[in-house]
Amino acid sequence: MRTLTTKVKTAALGVMACLAIGLSASTQAGVLKVTETAKSDYAKTKYPILMVHGWLGWSRIGNESLNIDYWYQILPDMARNGSTVFAAQLSPANTTAYRGEQLITQVEEVLALTGKDKVNLIGHSHGGPTVLYVASTKPQYLASITGVAGTYHGSKVADDIQNNKLTKTAFNILGDYIIGPLIALAQAKPELGIDFDASMKSLSQTGSANFNATVAKTAVKDGVLAATENCSKSLKSTDSKGIRYFSWTGVAQTTNLLDIDTILMQLGPLSYGNKDNDGMVSRCSAYMGQVIRDDYKLNHTDLANMMFGLTGIFAQDPVALYRQHANRLKLQGL
Repeated sequence: MRTLTTKVKTAALGVMACLAIGLSASTQAGVLKVTETAKSDYAKTKYPILMVHGWLGWSRIGNESLNIDYWYQILPDMARNGSTVFAAQLSPANTTAYRGEQLITQVEEVLALTGKDKVNLIGHSHGGPTVLYVASTKPQYLASITGVAGTYHGSKVADDIQNNKLTKTAFNILGDYIIGPLIALAQAKPELGIDFDASMKSLSQTGSANFNATVAKTAVKDGVLAATENCSKSLKSTDSKGIRYFSWTGVAQTTNLLDIDTILMQLGPLSYGNKDNDGMVSRCSAYMGQVIRDDYKLNHTDLANMMFGLTGIFAQDPVALYRQHANRLKLQGL
């Protein structure tokens, strides 16, 4: 097994070296600042917004003229509408705590750059508990946190992969030696730190329950997060530190046959045995604070407008959802 792993790693390094040719990403450590000429103040919040990508995510691959943004078209639109908005650059695969510590450093960077004393964090997927980690450890930095398809009670998909020796081994090899390093290298940040197995444990239902009982216990005590997954929306919107909490999610899987996520999004229904999920995370697992809506016709990646914004014909516009949420934060003095 060790020989096979070594061979895979060697081959992966060769592939990464080839793919790195022609890729240009900011070598500046930390957050990505989105600069656009503001045409309105519709989304001009009191505090800056820092967007936090999820599992196997990134901030930007490429440069301003040619790139693949995780938050496709979302951040420029927010900036054009007055938001001071940044994108975090975290490990694509690691524990919630590891990513959370990286995020704290980048929150401090945003505070230094803007001169503000607080930020609004918006996290997608694993970015949901990652921003919750910051709320639990550095609450003084935050005005609000928002979870989009957040894995607050984990994903059964992760449990099923972890509980099968064959799939666990295969995914760990792909994650540790190919996919994770490629994402980091494409951002010119090979030092981001990747531990695929640890990331899957954090994303599992068991790992998430442990996180909620320990790190996020204050959020549970304050009633902004349920102790266990349930479908009750009777959660408080503000914690004892004055931080506001919001969340939303979707219940679609196949939304556009041209989208490369179509096959991947079938894992949710297979694991859960139903379609009350976004293809990765169950609807009720994403509840936190004020649940804005839980039935968008968007799947897990659509909710961040990933893969060049390919969604269903009659689906809600993800770009508009984030613009409207920034306006919501603005109207609440955040």
